[in-house]
Amino acid sequence: MAVREILLYPDPILKKKCEPLLRLDAEADALVQDLIDTMEAAGHSVGVAAPQIGACWRAAVVDVSKSKLGRDENHGLLVMINPEILEKHGEKTMREGCMSIPDYTGNVTRADSVLVQFLDRQGRERVIRCNGFEAVAVQHEIDHLDGYLFLDRVSSLKTDVFRRKT
Repeated sequence: MAVREILLYPDPILKKKCEPLLRLDAEADALVQDLIDTMEAAGHSVGVAAPQIGACWRAAVVDVSKSKLGRDENHGLLVMINPEILEKHGEKTMREGCMSIPDYTGNVTRADSVLVQFLDRQGRERVIRCNGFEAVAVQHEIDHLDGYLFLDRVSSLKTDVFRRKT
């Protein structure tokens, strides 16, 4: 459909808790396609959530398969509608970036494995276990749906946030 502009922090939409998508109609499908198109057009992105493109709905896409960190263990393109994390296991600290905060990265500690339930693009309920980098990416995108940014997850803004190299 369309590559959409990414909202940048401190846009207030990024801090809102999103509403569930109750109908998977043509409008919802267009939103999903815009998320996919926007993620793919960025080239380096492994995920995008609806609020990042100005839509306050619980929808996100993740695909770590082209990243060196995720290419060995992934589910390919995940279209997640109304996702919910059912279980978390382990702990992993990684440097995260975000298209909505393009000038900074930060060390964030997240679960190393998650069991996530969601509706796919066809409206089928799915429950999958994500591990490693894919688990981190899924948690990052679900955070967007709850109004959290990676800056909200760093232990210290002073020691765990870094300006990107240009």
